[in-house]
Amino acid sequence: MAYSWPGRGGLDYHCCSYGQSRLRFRGPSRRLEGRYCAVLGGTESFGKFIARPYADLLEQKAGTRVINLGCVNAGLDSFLGDEQALQIARGAEAVVLQLPGAHALSNPLYTVHPRRNDRFLRTAPALRALYPEVDFTEFTFTRHLLGGLARRGPRRFAKVRAVLAAAWVERAAALIAQVGRPVVGLWLARHAPPAIACPFVPGDPLMVTRDMLDRLLPSLAGYVEMVAAAADDGFDVEGMIFAPAEREAAAHLPGPAAHETAAERLMPLIKAMSRPT
Repeated sequence: MAYSWPGRGGLDYHCCSYGQSRLRFRGPSRRLEGRYCAVLGGTESFGKFIARPYADLLEQKAGTRVINLGCVNAGLDSFLGDEQALQIARGAEAVVLQLPGAHALSNPLYTVHPRRNDRFLRTAPALRALYPEVDFTEFTFTRHLLGGLARRGPRRFAKVRAVLAAAWVERAAALIAQVGRPVVGLWLARHAPPAIACPFVPGDPLMVTRDMLDRLLPSLAGYVEMVAAAADDGFDVEGMIFAPAEREAAAHLPGPAAHETAAERLMPLIKAMSRPT
């Protein structure tokens, strides 16, 4: 899988892996000896469409090495199922966990791909019983699946939402516990966490509410909430070339200004937890 554009202004992500990991991280690869901090996250941490993601900027600002384990379409299960990534996180002085959506994890209703957690694999009997009229073979991605279920009415979808919320809090707490290092949670999105379970809205982190975050906060050593401004278009990088579809996709992601601000807000927390290299 490659993430780059040809010609003038092309962006090379230098995708890399570590050890036996089957995940592809934002590169270039870094040495793992000595002191460092680590970032666990999805597409935003990977920095798709971004020349310098917040992990790079944080390293510069905090004066400590930062290993970017951002992976496109990764959710909580991607890292819980990857022992190499967990080992790297366990060796860090501090870890930033970019909080993913609640749709991208296996739960009592459906199973996702173990690495690309946005991919829907199969349903559980409980979901088929709840939606007996649905042909689940029509769905390939979890976002598409949940959008289709939400359109069938709020009463049944509220049950789906409750299952996913419980699974997300449990799985996020399990990841933090397995890391065993101080973990700073990062909300990096186009919107603030909704106060209540609102109707299905496709923005990331999908289906995560303020209540879910409040339940997770006791497990975290710190928390940063970064809401990208509407004007921060995510693709307005000098010299960059984008096809129309890429430009549309980039518009839904936090852009360069949001990454800069996220690094600024993370810096004092990470600096306090680590020693200069």
